[in-house]
Amino acid sequence: MRRKSPVHISGVPAWVVRSGLVVAVLLGAYLTFEFGRIQAGYNVADAFAERQALTWEIEQLEAAIEAQKEQIALLETHRNIDRAAYKDVEASLGEFQRKIQEQRDAIEFYRGIISPADGGRGLRVQDVKLVKTNEEGVYSLRVVLVQVKQHDQTVKGEVDFTVEGEQDGAARTFTLAELLPENEDSSWPFSFRYFQDFERQLIMPSGFQPQRINIEVNSRTKSVESVKQSYLWQMSQS
Repeated sequence: MRRKSPVHISGVPAWVVRSGLVVAVLLGAYLTFEFGRIQAGYNVADAFAERQALTWEIEQLEAAIEAQKEQIALLETHRNIDRAAYKDVEASLGEFQRKIQEQRDAIEFYRGIISPADGGRGLRVQDVKLVKTNEEGVYSLRVVLVQVKQHDQTVKGEVDFTVEGEQDGAARTFTLAELLPENEDSSWPFSFRYFQDFERQLIMPSGFQPQRINIEVNSRTKSVESVKQSYLWQMSQS
């Protein structure tokens, strides 16, 4: 048998004809689709232009957002710097005020030695401060002794110290030796020409409620009289 030859149209192979028909059908379908969109008011060129415009607007908005973020970050930085600067100024002001107060206290202290308000002279207790420590029943005591208006000689002697109060409903008085930490020397000698300050640690017995401090400054220097002063038991600010 003879094999049939492919069909030709005017010398064009059949597969070319079929391919052309498929392309024509697809092109016709696309043109029909576009015609329908145009009939509905859709324009490809306008849609492309609108999309480009929206893309540009989005880019502008994103740029504006980034600029706003940078501005916020800058303002936050300025605010933090201003806050830090304010704290520095506040700290410096507090330090200046503290130094001024220290200088005023020092002036008053030396004025009390050279020219006391009461016009007196001789040995005296210039200052007594009590500060509670972090340990239960333990206190820090600071005592300042001065020699007023007579500085031509060194005054020497010893301090006698007691604390009055109540314990278990009864009046009690404890000596310095009974209130000091274990193995600490209870002697309290002094020797100075203008002033001398001391710091001692006191431990209150359990159940004892201190009420008054008695300080007796016993002079062993001729022409300088001893002095005794009492103070309420109260805490100092520092």
